Amino acid sequence: MRPVVRAFEDRDQDTVVALSLRAWAPVFASLENVLGDSGVYAQMHPDWRADQRRAVQQACGSENIHVWVAEVDTLVAGFVAVRLDHEASLGEIYMVAVDPDHQRSGVGTALTSFALEWIKEQGMAVAMVETGGDPGHAPARRVYERAGFVQLPIARYFKKL
Repeated sequence: MRPVVRAFEDRDQDTVVALSLRAWAPVFASLENVLGDSGVYAQMHPDWRADQRRAVQQACGSENIHVWVAEVDTLVAGFVAVRLDHEASLGEIYMVAVDPDHQRSGVGTALTSFALEWIKEQGMAVAMVETGGDPGHAPARRVYERAGFVQLPIARYFKKL
């Protein structure tokens, strides 16, 4: 069944937080693997679940961030959060997550397409999304590339002090 995208409602918050944590678990495992024993991962993400829970809750409650959910068979299967920079005419897909049970079924594509159309309707000239270059973010990169995003390689280095 095709996902249906609708506006986020307060009653969705617990579900969105829970699916986000499940969706991002492999991403944080990948980051931990990439950063190895350098101590950087432990310093930056001592409790990634608490940090991500807080970040999702803040995004869902922000007046400056617009949030939608994707439903499959009336169950929330993913969400997308967008923020706009009117001065720069830039719309940013700030946060997106798809429940692992619904990944690779078109939910991420539906959310990304919806967000891009909404950003365009708001008069923005450019859309942006940021993601990691590690293996855990590979599925997200595929969605964004299929949506027509062009990757700007950026090197970001970390060192534990």
